[in-house]
Amino acid sequence: MSIAQEIHDKLSAAFAPVDLQVVDDSASHAGHASAPAGGESHFNVRIRAAAFAGQTRVARHRAVHAAIGADLVARIHALALDIDAA
Repeated sequence: MSIAQEIHDKLSAAFAPVDLQVVDDSASHAGHASAPAGGESHFNVRIRAAAFAGQTRVARHRAVHAAIGADLVARIHALALDIDAA
């Protein structure tokens, strides 16, 4: 299973979002320092879920990182998050 699919599955299970997009943007960073040759290192996530209502931006980011899990976050070089309440 790809890292993008793992991220998608974990966020779907944790937040039941009405909108979730996980884009592997690794190709745009090929050749940069610390970018692995195999890709799957840079991701853009857009998520909209009722669970984020009333949370600060920092709280939303922490919730997403917790849902993804420390071992998966450790395998990612960059994770851009666009988070909002549904």
